[in-house]
Amino acid sequence: MSSPSILLENRDGIAVITLNRPDKLNSFTVAMHLELRDAIATLQADPSVRVLLLTGAGRGFCAGQDLGDRAVKPGDDGVDLGESIDKYYGPLVKSLRALPFPVICAVNGVAAGAGANLPLACDIVLAARSASFVEVFCKLGLIPDTGGTYFLPRLVGTARAMGMALLGEKISAEQAERWGLIWKCVDDDQLMEEAHAMAAHFARAPTKGLAATKATLYASPAHTLPEQLDLERDTMRALGRSRDYREGVTAFLEKRAPQFTGQ
Repeated sequence: MSSPSILLENRDGIAVITLNRPDKLNSFTVAMHLELRDAIATLQADPSVRVLLLTGAGRGFCAGQDLGDRAVKPGDDGVDLGESIDKYYGPLVKSLRALPFPVICAVNGVAAGAGANLPLACDIVLAARSASFVEVFCKLGLIPDTGGTYFLPRLVGTARAMGMALLGEKISAEQAERWGLIWKCVDDDQLMEEAHAMAAHFARAPTKGLAATKATLYASPAHTLPEQLDLERDTMRALGRSRDYREGVTAFLEKRAPQFTGQ
């Protein structure tokens, strides 16, 4: 039997998804997409999950699409890449953004093509110092997908986004941090330790408030200032009635560490 394309662990509120095709640099196949979709749906329906950590097995994070999974022969009419976006990459990005808890991505090596943009759909990205990000689409006559054309200009500005997309040059983890593409670059031997420590922090945090923080920040670019202020008002009104808020205030007044339940 072949190994699963992803590995899923869920313990003490911390879920870990590992892309698991290390011999292919964790490149995407239809099977991987389907397994990943099922795993994310399972986590979304599980109220015990407080945080998700996404990473890759082996020496790379993800090399993007496995071209052998949709090979095109000379003389063929080609394949419908739009169908691939509709069925797999688009829903994957949307599902990660919609999760009601923080999503950490630990980029442990090369992140190319769709694999370079997948981390940008997560909430916080840590990258090993040896990791790199490459928008290889231009070398195949394609555009950056998996949200690339949306995320890149918003994170690094139009000039840098254009350079990344049109030239396909390798961006180091240190450069990605300087540009604001990711949260932090860390030494290789510290990557997973720091990622798990962050996951443990989120597993003890006020999850409902963090989910609302994600939602309001992601909504901001589409809103005017008055609209965003209204959203802040409505969100704060709901959070003010949460158990976590009451616990946070009580713990502060009692000078003790809060015991958040995510409710």
